[in-house]
Amino acid sequence: MIRFQNVAKTFRRARVLDGISLDIGLGERVALIGSNGAGKTTLIRCLLGEYTHDGLVTIDGLDPRHHRTRVLGSIGFVPQLPPPLKMPVGQLIDFSASLCGTDPRRIHGLAKRLGLDVDSVASRQFVRLSGGMKQKLLIAIALGRDAKVLVMDEPAANLDPEARKIFFELLAERQEDATMIISSHRLNEVSTLVNRVVELDLGKVVLDDKVADDVSLAGVLDCRIVVKRFEPAFAKAIGVWNFADQGDGLVWEGRVAGPDRLRFHGMVARYVALISDISLTEAQT
Repeated sequence: MIRFQNVAKTFRRARVLDGISLDIGLGERVALIGSNGAGKTTLIRCLLGEYTHDGLVTIDGLDPRHHRTRVLGSIGFVPQLPPPLKMPVGQLIDFSASLCGTDPRRIHGLAKRLGLDVDSVASRQFVRLSGGMKQKLLIAIALGRDAKVLVMDEPAANLDPEARKIFFELLAERQEDATMIISSHRLNEVSTLVNRVVELDLGKVVLDDKVADDVSLAGVLDCRIVVKRFEPAFAKAIGVWNFADQGDGLVWEGRVAGPDRLRFHGMVARYVALISDISLTEAQT
């Protein structure tokens, strides 16, 4: 469904993406993780056809820059930062619905489930909504279309706890019929939803873990982590997982049960700037 082939992007001599190659199949639900500056948002913008870049990006075989209207018609997108639209909310919903042939009432219903009464703000300019209201409306618009691909860049950042819970319930309802890419710093939130974790660091893929197959979930993983320097906080965190120090606090080895692997990734993601190498392999029984 989605292909990145040796994708690279440079801004003012700074290499933001450095040879990214990924194939994401129909029905895969990918958590895209990494620290700020890792390249997550840039990769998403290349996918949406917003940036020129080296290498190849396709969605269902089409280049999103050369077939922009056709490609974007099959994508539901929630940006990290809401656009500064001055269009009234009611008009924005009607316009968005007309672009993809969706009944506006569907968007109204999704917004209501998230806790936003559209009728009460229909005449207000989008730009004048609160951050949480904007996010709820953008999510309702993205999920209100029958999109084959859902792309979400830190989608739950401005949501209150109840709306965040409902949002992930809405995503779960679409997991059988859509490919999802969810950029998030909170891997624990999406751990029950995704079946693949891709971690970026300095514009490169440093981890690509498919976690859906029953063998992996039932099995055990051997893990080896190399860090750049000794860090007491990391040593304490990895010690909770019963990892053993193999040399001056710089090399750690241990085992992770299959069902715990996403929770483990979530812990490790907090220290991505510290880690220089990580390997996960199925343990031999």
